[in-house]
Amino acid sequence: MSRAFLAALFGLLLTLTAAAFDSPSLYVPGVAFLLLGAGSAVWVALAARGAGLSRRLDARTVEEEQPLPVHLELRRGVLPPPGGEVVEPLLDHPLPALGAGARRVRIEVRFGRRGRRWLEPTRLCIHDPLGLAERNLYADPVELLVLPRIETPTAGGERTSGGHGIQTDGSALAVQGAELELDSLRPYREGAPASRIHWPTVARSGTMMERRLVADADSRPLVVLDTRRPASEEALDAAVRAAASLTVHLARSGGCSLLLPGDRRPVEIDPELRSWPQQHVRLALIQAADSVPFAGRLERLGAILWVTAMAAAAAPPGLTRAAAAARYLVTPEPIEGRPAAFAVAGCRAYRIGARSGRRKAAA
Repeated sequence: MSRAFLAALFGLLLTLTAAAFDSPSLYVPGVAFLLLGAGSAVWVALAARGAGLSRRLDARTVEEEQPLPVHLELRRGVLPPPGGEVVEPLLDHPLPALGAGARRVRIEVRFGRRGRRWLEPTRLCIHDPLGLAERNLYADPVELLVLPRIETPTAGGERTSGGHGIQTDGSALAVQGAELELDSLRPYREGAPASRIHWPTVARSGTMMERRLVADADSRPLVVLDTRRPASEEALDAAVRAAASLTVHLARSGGCSLLLPGDRRPVEIDPELRSWPQQHVRLALIQAADSVPFAGRLERLGAILWVTAMAAAAAPPGLTRAAAAARYLVTPEPIEGRPAAFAVAGCRAYRIGARSGRRKAAA
């Protein structure tokens, strides 16, 4: 209100000067400035009285590049505003705020990168045409979580098969698994069922041995996300999208496991994706890590997909020593001279053999 006050004060001084020096010519501009300043201040104050602005989002989480509807509602005050605009940080230009009654505006926004977003408050600015008086009303700020988008894997020319491998079928990946598989033999434990005793070994060596069985969870594919030393922020985002896309795709095909940095045990994702929303949120907030994922010896029969964001990725030793039917290194950086098994979310997957862990995959 400072400019309106100055205009009214200037008009008052002109009026007093006209009265002091008996100069009728100063009365007209003096009264005009006085009425202009006071009138602008009163009009803007009444227009702002009872006025309001609200911003509502259809959801507080959204995937990358997906449209998110945002609803703005403007409520009129005692008087229609002489002028003004709505300044929405999500828009490139302000919206006019003129008009009588309530006004509703619907816009759609998209976010290109995952992570937490803090949306600045929307501002309703009411002012007179000359800009002498101004009132600002604010909507509440909003916190939003952008989730990594899910993409469908596409075939890359290689076809793998096996009871626990990943098989490219057209443009999709199909998972094959078994509910109960023979893993190895181990010394007999007191109280174990007799049906587990491996009688050929007992007859040959005289030592009581039993079958060591693995459950369905051990025969499911395992997705490991490695966020050490990413080549760039874009590479890290691509690796996170690839891990999320593979997890959802493999889970829907029969279930899989997901191992994130800092976890000592994988999280099981069933075909109904009941535990997936929590992991999706974790992937949206994940940052670069300093240590290798705690993968241990990876004693699993299901396929292992190691997703890394490093520029020159090396196949981890634990990956090559694993007893998995198939091992893949998924990276956003192409490996020259090697065909990709499939592609997903800007990354390519390369089949890793049992002996390739001692040399860099980029070689």
